[in-house]
Amino acid sequence: MNTKETIYQPISAYIMLLVELVLLGVALATIKMGIGIAVLVVFAGLIPGFFFVNPNGSRVLTLFGKYKGTVKANGFFWANPFYHKKSISLRARNFDSERVKVNDKIGNPIMISVILVWRVEDTFAAAFEVNDYENFVRVQTDAAVRKMAARYPYDNFDDEQSDMTLRSGLDEVNEALEKEVEDRLHIAGIEILEARIGYLAYAQEIASAMLRRQQATAIVAARHKIVEGAVSMVDLALHQLSKKNIIDLDEERKAAMVSNLMVVLCADKDVTPIVNSGTLHH
Repeated sequence: MNTKETIYQPISAYIMLLVELVLLGVALATIKMGIGIAVLVVFAGLIPGFFFVNPNGSRVLTLFGKYKGTVKANGFFWANPFYHKKSISLRARNFDSERVKVNDKIGNPIMISVILVWRVEDTFAAAFEVNDYENFVRVQTDAAVRKMAARYPYDNFDDEQSDMTLRSGLDEVNEALEKEVEDRLHIAGIEILEARIGYLAYAQEIASAMLRRQQATAIVAARHKIVEGAVSMVDLALHQLSKKNIIDLDEERKAAMVSNLMVVLCADKDVTPIVNSGTLHH
């Protein structure tokens, strides 16, 4: 039994079309003799053998359940009228999956969808190895997305040691997704041209909490930078005052100046200045 794709070379339909015209002429000329009826039966019996194949199309031929081959050349052809001719498109197809809720590596519920570009490479596998190859693509893609999403955290808030996350490592994640989908669809003779994440977000029930957490993290990071800059500026100010002998400050006054400068530099609102009309001692 043939278990792999075989290319079938059919007869040009134009040759058989000429034969059909000859048979029709003979049938009409001998219709009164009784022979014409038999010729008409042969003429009608050959008609189902005609078929055509569009560009990037194919016909899988079977005879009483036995695989005879696949026609991939485009054109107008004729083959055994008893052949069953199943059409399978070889064109690239785009599949945008529905958004599904899955748990990431940490267990956070996320919404994710995938965009898949695929085409049939092996018509024998697509026709006979699976029941419905189009449905097989949808189901296996969904399974691959769920498995892939469980390997990585959504971000590194909860897993700071993770170098790869669904948000930051899209190229690597897409590559892993493509490999996972390709392994699952190989049995159906499907070639994966591209697989990538189309949508990614926290599930609705935790989205607002995670947004506040991200905002808090951003604020802390910004404050950290502000404090670093403020300390550097205060150190520079004290150094310049001391170097140029502008004013002689004891430790208590240095501490007061540092406190005031830090308040001015780190405050998130405009500071209202207070003019000291006396001396530095009051």
